[in-house]
Amino acid sequence: MQYSDRVMDHFMNPRNVGEIEDAEATGLIGNAKCGDIMKMFLKIEDGIIVDAKFKTFGCGAAIATSSMATEMIKGKTLDEALQLTNKAVAEALGGLPPVKMHCSLLAEQAVKSALKEYYEKHDLINDDNRHLFDKLNEDAHDHA
Repeated sequence: MQYSDRVMDHFMNPRNVGEIEDAEATGLIGNAKCGDIMKMFLKIEDGIIVDAKFKTFGCGAAIATSSMATEMIKGKTLDEALQLTNKAVAEALGGLPPVKMHCSLLAEQAVKSALKEYYEKHDLINDDNRHLFDKLNEDAHDHA
């Protein structure tokens, strides 16, 4: 299996690893079939994600996609972060082998899971954004 240089860089030197003690939102996504588990921590100020960290138990692609996803959402508004897609994460990494695309979906879902927690806490879920959270409980392997 061939990984891009960018995937290898984010796997060997992952960005934003760890926890945010006073995170405004956390999201936990796991996939029983592959065993990957991602936990995302978000620090949010004035509707902007000022920091994002992750802890991932999984393969190299799972770590790389977690790392890239945190890089992509830092500095973004909540609405911008909600638009994150697994395809954008994979493209930012220079592509993923087809059998590892589910890792990028887990990264997307971990971000959205944390955002869902924040939106629920602050009563921000409405008819305009509800659909963005609907797929969180579906299995990543079935929708990669």
